[in-house]
Amino acid sequence: MRKSSYSAQRERIVAEAIGPVASELRLLDAADLVSLLRFECYGNLSDLVSSAAELYFLPGTVVFGAGGDYKLDWGGEPEVTLDLELRPRGCTVYARLQLGNERAGVEVTHVAFEDPAVDPDDNTDLLAASLRDAQFSRSTQLQLQSH
Repeated sequence: MRKSSYSAQRERIVAEAIGPVASELRLLDAADLVSLLRFECYGNLSDLVSSAAELYFLPGTVVFGAGGDYKLDWGGEPEVTLDLELRPRGCTVYARLQLGNERAGVEVTHVAFEDPAVDPDDNTDLLAASLRDAQFSRSTQLQLQSH
């Protein structure tokens, strides 16, 4: 994504929203993620991402994208990057989630709005609201458990 004045704000919004999903994925063994990427087991990766995301988002909101990458050096900590698509109402976010031993990070590569506003701030507000609406709140989880 060509960086602009609102790119950093959108990356913060996305990072805050998918932070819990990243934490769930960091519980997996890095060697398993590396091997799934290396042998192009994208269906398995898709299942893992969906399983992590279903705890926090409505189904289909956070999905595995087109692939990923890994960095694995002798004596160094492994780092795994997964391509993700976030599909809240009104927009699609293409991002790369970097998972390391002690941290996670996100890089937004593109945001596509279904009906973009003229004002980029309105689009950023839509992104934040759509991600918030797609997240399970504590009351939503309690309602689902009672049914």
